[in-house]
Amino acid sequence: MRDLGVGDAEALVALYEHLNPGDPPPSPAAVRAVFAHPGLRHFGRFAEGRLIASCNLAVIPNLTRGGRSYGVIENVVTEAAHRGRGHGQAVIQHALGQAWASGCYKVVLTTSRKDPAVWAFYERCGFASGDKRAFVIRAPAT
Repeated sequence: MRDLGVGDAEALVALYEHLNPGDPPPSPAAVRAVFAHPGLRHFGRFAEGRLIASCNLAVIPNLTRGGRSYGVIENVVTEAAHRGRGHGQAVIQHALGQAWASGCYKVVLTTSRKDPAVWAFYERCGFASGDKRAFVIRAPAT
């Protein structure tokens, strides 16, 4: 397990095909901007030198809770052939450890998946589904 950098972007974008098939790839400028963003880290798990699982953690500064930050985990993905072997849980646990080490008082994770097995996976990772309610709004089509 390690932090991913701009040099891992091609492998990460390829892995994201298992998350959002057919998503257009980011521009080189977008890749550089994402990896330069303070407070945003990407973590990856490798098998035989190939990236097989990843997630990212954003640490958000905060003025509540005594000024303690909170974390947001997104883009959790494991290559289809490697699912069910603990790789996704390992990247999430690593991200959580990094969040706690950064002084976060909580970590939030959302999913658009409707599969109860996916929800159960996140609960096995320690997340509580009934603690908060998430609302999403997407940018209007242009």
